[in-house]
Amino acid sequence: MELNIRYANHPDDVKHYTSEQLREHFLVESLFLADQVKLTYSHVDRIMVGGIMPVQQSLTLEAGKEMGVEYFFERREAGIINVGGKGAVVLDGVRFELGKRDGLYVGMGVKDIQLLSDSTDEPAKFYFNSAPAHQRYPHAKIEIAQANPVKLGSVETSNKRTIYQYVHPAVCQSCQLVMGLTMLEPGSIWNTMPCHTHERRMEVYFYFDMADESRVFHLMGRPDETRHIVVANEQAVISPSWSIHSGAGTSNYTFIWGMVGENQTFDDMDHLKPGDLR
Repeated sequence: MELNIRYANHPDDVKHYTSEQLREHFLVESLFLADQVKLTYSHVDRIMVGGIMPVQQSLTLEAGKEMGVEYFFERREAGIINVGGKGAVVLDGVRFELGKRDGLYVGMGVKDIQLLSDSTDEPAKFYFNSAPAHQRYPHAKIEIAQANPVKLGSVETSNKRTIYQYVHPAVCQSCQLVMGLTMLEPGSIWNTMPCHTHERRMEVYFYFDMADESRVFHLMGRPDETRHIVVANEQAVISPSWSIHSGAGTSNYTFIWGMVGENQTFDDMDHLKPGDLR
């Protein structure tokens, strides 16, 4: 298991970062490698973000010295959404089959987790978010048909999209993790515009279902000190609570959002108008 550690950044420092420094601190590249577990641990609300791609063998999550616990889920919960071929996640001997865009909430306390693919030709790609937990809630498989759909935007504003809430109070219980998937319709390129911040939660965006040559211009920073990161397919961006998180693509795309913080109120946000941005 590969674990990369990222530290928190003050917004007054971030406004002086070069493009290379922004990418170094906030962009998570190359999440999926064959038969590897790649995780990034952020000190922003101690979220863990990663990709798990079993091909020839099953994979597991281990607790190293960096985590300070005996097993990975001793004090953590997680959300998993499969963005690849069919696969399965086995939690203490209980097997959950996950097709493409199926999700799974993993409650605190699991001692043994195995992740595997049905086919080596089309392996599963398990996108992973994990947060500290204080209570154990039941595991829950959430197929995209069971997720809570919210339709937003319009063709006129190029942001017609459907938000599918997976790990969310409307669907299943969790301690603090909230997670879902947003699909933009053809002709729509903007996500979350007009944008917002939420002081009580951080967020991570993972962009996928993009052509190799497509890019998303992910906007971040304080509303009056905006910056951007150019993001390719299957890359993620860490967004601290003080930062906006919005983006425009060269074509439509899909992204997974994961939030961690002190509440789970989806609409607890500070709205901004386009005229507020600088």
